[in-house]
Amino acid sequence: MVKDIFKSRVALLYIITISMVFSFSAWMSLLNNFVIEVASFDGSEIGILQSLREIPGFLAFTVVLVIIFISQQRLAYLSMMMLGLGVILTGFFPTALGLYITTIIMSAGFHYLETLNQSLSLQWLSKAKAPIVLGKITAVRSFTSLVVFVLIYIMMKFYSVEYKYVYALFGGVTFFIGIFIWIFFEHFKDDVVQEKKIRVKKEYWLFYLLTLLAGARRQIFVVFAAFLLVEKFGVDIHNMVMLMFANAILNMYFAPAIGRFISKFGERITLRFEYFGLMLVFVSYAFVENQYIAFGLYVVDHLLFSMAIALKTYFQKIADPKDIASANAVSFTINHIAAVFLPFVLGVLWLYSSSMVFVIGSLIALISFLLSFLVPKDPKQGFETTLKKVTLP
Repeated sequence: MVKDIFKSRVALLYIITISMVFSFSAWMSLLNNFVIEVASFDGSEIGILQSLREIPGFLAFTVVLVIIFISQQRLAYLSMMMLGLGVILTGFFPTALGLYITTIIMSAGFHYLETLNQSLSLQWLSKAKAPIVLGKITAVRSFTSLVVFVLIYIMMKFYSVEYKYVYALFGGVTFFIGIFIWIFFEHFKDDVVQEKKIRVKKEYWLFYLLTLLAGARRQIFVVFAAFLLVEKFGVDIHNMVMLMFANAILNMYFAPAIGRFISKFGERITLRFEYFGLMLVFVSYAFVENQYIAFGLYVVDHLLFSMAIALKTYFQKIADPKDIASANAVSFTINHIAAVFLPFVLGVLWLYSSSMVFVIGSLIALISFLLSFLVPKDPKQGFETTLKKVTLP
């Protein structure tokens, strides 16, 4: 039974996801309180840090160049160890320069690992099963986050463990899991030999554009939604962890349901629902004055982002199988184009008007919503958008 696990591609996807989330969730959940309480950051400095964090994501296309020399699976293991190392070092350098450097190390590992994890998922899962399995993997992400939040809460609430030791623990687990799976898991051969050239194909233009806008929206949520709660409403680390705990509980239930929803109703309906909901949430963020309403918005925001599975399965359906690794790496870079400069620009804007940051987010969601009408009801290779007619044989 145990030997079968080491020969299972799906099991490996679950383990990679768990390991990645274990350290990255700890890094993210502690970040806003850590930089304010220990490093004394303001909105501008957190913007710079988040922009630096996204530079490795912008360079994700280089994965295609690296897999010429090393398999995707082994590169994923190396990326996992780099992620763990970056998180281990974070708490020991609580200065602006120190945090900028450790963030880049952590982020390089994370973004390569996320790119490879997504690429391997779309290659190893069938189109019929992908929404369901990805929904379950998202639920596992949430459960792992839940475990992380509980452990952090206990460590910091009851034992007053310092930030640096918390970071070291969670980063260390990811680092050593990377070594473990490298040694014990079977190395799987590619079913379809992947293209190892960097190409931006015109057939995927709608996917690329929606990915670009998703990256911009994600930055506003990741960087500024939590920062709003800490700065405007004075939410402490314990309440932030409890809020993320609630998010994880809800996502454990809703993520598999979202996978089933996509499988039943398709990507087009799911994407429209996601984008319209995000538009309303961002408008509400701009003018919220009640702490508990802000909590509710944060939870709804988090749940809506789980629907991003639909964009992945849309791409899987329209992509040539040999393009998945290269096109996925390119899309990851596209996703981070706005991420490189947007946190810094909006961080400066934040100093003058935090509301305008979220108004911009709502406009981005509106554009995404309008573009979602170009997603076909039954997308496939050769019928990528409603603007393209299917050629009959």
